[in-house]
Amino acid sequence: MSNLGSEGSCQNDQCTSEVYSEQACSCVHGRSAWLSIRGMTYRIGELNMPQVISKDGTKIAYEKTGQGPAVFLVDGALAYRGNFGLGSLAAALSSDFTAYTYDRRGRGKSTDTVPYAIKREIEDIDALIDEAGGLAYLYGISSGAVLALKAASQLEPEKVTKLALNQPPVEVGEEAEQQFSEFRQEMDDLLKAGKRDEVIEFFLADMVPPEMLEDMKRGPEWPLMEGVAPTLAYDNAILDDGTVPVDDAKRSTMPTLVLDGSVSPPSFRQAADTLATTMPHATRQTLEGEPIRAAPETMAPVLTEFFTNHVQDTQNATNDSHKA
Repeated sequence: MSNLGSEGSCQNDQCTSEVYSEQACSCVHGRSAWLSIRGMTYRIGELNMPQVISKDGTKIAYEKTGQGPAVFLVDGALAYRGNFGLGSLAAALSSDFTAYTYDRRGRGKSTDTVPYAIKREIEDIDALIDEAGGLAYLYGISSGAVLALKAASQLEPEKVTKLALNQPPVEVGEEAEQQFSEFRQEMDDLLKAGKRDEVIEFFLADMVPPEMLEDMKRGPEWPLMEGVAPTLAYDNAILDDGTVPVDDAKRSTMPTLVLDGSVSPPSFRQAADTLATTMPHATRQTLEGEPIRAAPETMAPVLTEFFTNHVQDTQNATNDSHKA
């Protein structure tokens, strides 16, 4: 969107506003409200954001882009459409798919209902897939990958025809289980004390260098993360004991792509290997030189190739599920 020209009329050819002056314009384009002032454009709100009502009455906000088979993108911890979400990946997929992003419960424009239960988040995904026509591909990143796996294991290939999991943050072994138990306890204590800023700092401490963490605290994203800090407990519940969810993996019979990056932590790469060998129809792939969150221009072709070139595998997996 552009600002007003010198003639006092909006230079945005998609602007339908009748409210303008020589230096400012407020207008609506798509589902967003925009304000342009002296050459700077601001997104000031969302209009009529589509939503579904989950089984327990929770409102789940979503948006979609593109045309083609439905692909739902499931965010990891703290992320939602307004902050670190997967909108750029959705845009990169939109030439081949109808790509859906949504705010997980308790985040962004979605509401929340207590007490939390993993079953409710699976019901959210179920309601979204119904809204899309009843069939979809699922892609999840980080803890969102584990949620996508749990949803797929319950909804089965009749609804989730293919599944892509990007670096689920789980590990293998009793030591990993003990470490995650201690991590959960520390985070639970901070959340109960209402120390949201310390919760975020504790969560990020092992992911970013101290100097970067200090910069993040001064940035605009920090209060947004604090706002959804309680949902970190939801992700911890999804991760359970922090180890590979073997039972969910065995129940997920649809074709699955298990991804990681070559610079991912070795313990996570080992877990990805274990997950892929446990699942009935899994393919394992490592993205060379990439961290957990690969750039959309890198990830989109990988997902497009997997989702479009495994038609026969999908049919076989569906047949197998019917025989079981």
